[in-house]
Amino acid sequence: MKALRYFGARDIRHDDMPDPRLESDRDAIVRMTACSICGSDLHIYHGHGFSEDTGFCVGHESVGEVVEVGRAVTQLRVGDTVMMPAAVGCGACRSCLAGNVIDCAYQAGGCYGLSANLQGVQSQWFRVPAADMNAVKIPEGITQEQALMMTDAMATAWFGARNADIVPGASVAVVGLGPIGLMAVEAAFVMGAGLVYAIDPIAERRKLAEDLGGHALHPDTALDSVKEATSGRKLDCVVEAVGADATVDLALRLVRKRGTVSVIGVQQSRRFPFPLERAFAGGLTFRTGTCSVPEELPALVPLIRAGRLRPERYISHRMPLAQGKEAYRLFDAREDGALKMVLKP
Repeated sequence: MKALRYFGARDIRHDDMPDPRLESDRDAIVRMTACSICGSDLHIYHGHGFSEDTGFCVGHESVGEVVEVGRAVTQLRVGDTVMMPAAVGCGACRSCLAGNVIDCAYQAGGCYGLSANLQGVQSQWFRVPAADMNAVKIPEGITQEQALMMTDAMATAWFGARNADIVPGASVAVVGLGPIGLMAVEAAFVMGAGLVYAIDPIAERRKLAEDLGGHALHPDTALDSVKEATSGRKLDCVVEAVGADATVDLALRLVRKRGTVSVIGVQQSRRFPFPLERAFAGGLTFRTGTCSVPEELPALVPLIRAGRLRPERYISHRMPLAQGKEAYRLFDAREDGALKMVLKP
């Protein structure tokens, strides 16, 4: 089969790879019908990945059709159309059955496409472990592209907004307006935010946030603008969707006393100088962590069905898998309005 494989910094190749096979009676094989590039995939692309492996297939956002199931799979049939949450669990322990694959009791959690341990989904076919849990039938009324956005990006945006303690009437900032940040702006309004500041250096992305109802700011002037607008009180909640030291620091400076900062950007440095004394004095709540997609789906499905959330609007490019190398380049360079890059066979 053909797959997008990582061979080093900025070296993603559309290359041959062995077809996947069932490794357990609980596995399924899925034919990819659409996959997408996530911002966290760029860490691998830049050569600062999550393992020392090379040659593995990348990607963790995909939808597809079940083409083979193991003998112990009971919830899926060949021909089912499914979406694959980015992170997997054992599918048997109490945490996984509750949707929290991050806290798998058997430490069987993992994410597609970070190493050869679990090959990625930017390929013609791929293996799904514990398929009864880790492949979710696409609900009626949800399109494949909407489902694709729910496999990680939309779920993470919702998780980040939920962790920010957004309540009706709250004042909110979203720092970083990539696809997840833009989805977080939308999520904040659905949760009832009265005012959402949308902060990013790229003018085109700020305009997209304004179209959602956000008040767009450049990061260089954001703090002063917020202080002036709030008479120094600052904001109730902040969602940080970049993961850089500078943007996390900005998020902590934008929040009011007893406010909440939620960081969902994948950390780009190993040691962030957290201002504990300032946070303590201000009584801040600070949350971060990885989203468990199955935990967020029950809230997202009805909102997307009703058109209150429209994650598919952030798809900027639809390209063949064979052009994956160029798709990564465009996404990394933020060229041509690149947001969500969807790849199809």
